[in-house]
Formats: sequence, structure tokens, C-alpha cells
Amino acid sequence: MTKFTVIDLFSGAGGLSKGFLDAGFEVLLGIDNDKAALSTFELNHDGAKALSLDLADPKTFQEIKRIIGDKNLDVIVAGPPCQGFSLSGPRNFDDERNKLYLAVIETVQIFKPKAFVIENVPGMATLYKGEIKNEILRRFEKLGYNIECKLLCAADYGVPQVRKRLIFMGIRKDIGIPKFPDAIFNPESYVSCRDAIDDLPSRENEIGLDVDKYIMPPKTDYQRVMRANCDVLRNHVGTKHTKLVRDTIALVPEGGNYKDLPDGWGQSRKFNEAWTRYDGNKPSKTIDTGHRNHFHYKYNRVPTVRENARLQSFPDDFVFLGTKTQQYRQVGNAVPPLLGFSIANELIKILEKEPK
Repeated sequence: MTKFTVIDLFSGAGGLSKGFLDAGFEVLLGIDNDKAALSTFELNHDGAKALSLDLADPKTFQEIKRIIGDKNLDVIVAGPPCQGFSLSGPRNFDDERNKLYLAVIETVQIFKPKAFVIENVPGMATLYKGEIKNEILRRFEKLGYNIECKLLCAADYGVPQVRKRLIFMGIRKDIGIPKFPDAIFNPESYVSCRDAIDDLPSRENEIGLDVDKYIMPPKTDYQRVMRANCDVLRNHVGTKHTKLVRDTIALVPEGGNYKDLPDGWGQSRKFNEAWTRYDGNKPSKTIDTGHRNHFHYKYNRVPTVRENARLQSFPDDFVFLGTKTQQYRQVGNAVPPLLGFSIANELIKILEKEPK
């Protein structure tokens, strides 16, 4: 089988490209401006380079070409933040504040890969009544790509998390048309939080070590996949809460949130995700970049970085570097690797049918 190549723009720790790596792609490069995330990327992507570069700088493209060398660039994946979109509206798509998306478009224009995948938050589909989304579709169509976008839910692809993301897929017109992967799971068969993490040490009364041991064998198929041949447990460090915080969490029932607290409790946080305790029999809610609002379904604490990583479908041998706060951010910002894996496998089928 041909080993297709991929680079990852706005890569973060590289969840999307990890999925492509596991599907058999050769990951050449990750680009981001988060130094800790780039260290994590380079450690976990089998020899891929990780660079802190400004995609708005023309010299960046020369550096990408230097690293790729004589290899063909088959696929570009990217997760540009959408915060840059000008508040003045879609008519100013070329506004300087939109440079993150414009940089992805320019990179595709320069390298003309066989395909590209762009990930963003669901709200992108309806921003300015869909005009931003439609402008993105128009621009890539003009560059010679058949392009479609679709809202995908990570739980449909084996991720123990109800995380929805808007995915753009473009295929060069001389190669084929986009096709998104079919769902593998449904709400009745979703992988639950308990399925994902209940083999890990409790960390209820101890902080634990960054390099530790498992205390029991895996209990579920998902746990077996996440552990694979890993015999060392990393990034499973607990958080020391104040007694008030622990007592407040203890009052929230499994699957509940701040609305379930008695009067006078949890007054400092009253918003949709505040004091949310996961339901062990369901997938988690969307993992965020912090670690203050979601709590373990059983223990009176926030999930550890490793538990969040499991809920994002990062295998246990994927090690996160940096401070604990940086690690939580890397996990929360990532595309779940299992979602990336399903997209990558669908892309392989399309690319292998390329007319010779």
C-alpha cells in the first residue's frame, strides 16, 4: 500500500495527525505557535518535525519545502482557530484578522496537495448565517478542489465523548470527490466514561506520580486498545482541591451539575458547564482546555490529564509534555485521534483510486 504523506497546520499536540499516523500516513511536519504542544507533537509522531512558524510569513513556505524535500505532499490537515474572523462580517473575508484561515487557503494553493481536511467548531457552519462557510467552500472550489463539509460527532467513531466538529474535506478535482466516514457506533453503543477510564488508579486520596504503574488489567475493549503494549502510566497526576471544593463536588449527583446543588453551595460558578459531574454510563461532554468545571463520575476531583486524554481517545503511550495546565490545554484543543483515524481511512480509499 502506498504510504501517503501529511502535514499538520495549527497542529497543537497533533490529535488529528495522530489519527492519520495510525491509519498508515507518514506525518512529515506539525506547525503551531505553542512550544509545549510542539514538544508533545514531536515526541509522539514517529520522527515528524515540529516547528513554530508564522503561516502568514512567506518564508514559512520555503521552510516547509525544505523539510519536505523531494517527497510529494499528499494531504494537508489543519485546525485553524476561528476567533480571528472579523466581527465586521463576511464581506471582509480578506481582513487581516482572518489571516489564520487565509493562511490555510494559501498553503493549499502553493502546495496543491491531493486532499486537505480542515476542522473547526460547529458554530462555523452558521456564522454570519453560513456565509463564512460558503466563502470557504467557494475559494477552495476555485483552487480546483471538490469540497464538502459535514458536522461529525466523535462518539460515532468510538470516542467516549460527545464532541461535534465541522469538518471540511477537499479532494483535487483530477482525483475524486469527498466522502465522509460512516458512523461506527450509535447512541445505544457509545463508549462510556466508565468503559474508558475505570481501570486507572483512583487518585482520590493521593496526587500520584507522573510516571506510575497500572494497578489492574484492562476491563474493556476500549481500555485494551488505549493501553496496547504500554506498561507505564503517564500524565495521571491528581489535583489537590480545597475541602470546600471537594465537599461541593460531593453534593453533585452522577450526571448532574450546579443546578443540583443545595441553596448556598457553588455560588462562585453558575453557568451551563459549572460543577458538571460526568455520568459514568455515558460518553463525556466536550473536553475543554481547562480543568475546573468537569468532575469524575465517581471521585470528588477533576479528571487527570490521562483521563481526559482517554476520553479524547489518545492512547496511553501518547505522552503530554509541559506544565499540567499546558497538558490540559493540549488535550482539550485536540481533535480526537479516533475521529482522525476514521477520516484518514476514508481518504486512503479515495487517494488509492487516483487515475494513473
